[in-house]
Amino acid sequence: MTTTPVDTPTPAHVLDSPFLKAIVQQIRANDAYGTYRNWSDELLLKPYVVTKAQKREISVDGDVDPITKGRILAFYRGIAHRIESETGMLCQVVIDLSHEGFGWALIFSGRLLLVARTLRDAQRFGFDSLEKAALEGDKLAEAGIALANRFPEVGKL
Repeated sequence: MTTTPVDTPTPAHVLDSPFLKAIVQQIRANDAYGTYRNWSDELLLKPYVVTKAQKREISVDGDVDPITKGRILAFYRGIAHRIESETGMLCQVVIDLSHEGFGWALIFSGRLLLVARTLRDAQRFGFDSLEKAALEGDKLAEAGIALANRFPEVGKL
């Protein structure tokens, strides 16, 4: 089930976030048919905003739909892109979700695990606002960058 968030204008400074730009880049990079070529960044990021009321309406009984899985993957690939651009270390993203919406999101480089997040109720993946999405992504990226800088030799194995 796909939800559409409430239409509220997003401040321009939020859309200029390097992390949100990385998500947009990941979405467009995986757009094989060019569907999103002319879409605005704000329109591409709109599905990441899911209010608490909308989350309550989303059932957690069914499987996680492929669109939500793609949104989760683009979010963590955006984090990996930020880590790569800051450290120069190639990062890989692994998303492992059960059909019930539980699982892991892992970002690693070489043998170094940079980000490990437990995913719960993945059917309801989203944030209250784009600002909160950017803050969460930046927080995870900064933690991964700190680990990569602390253990660069492990990341190159």
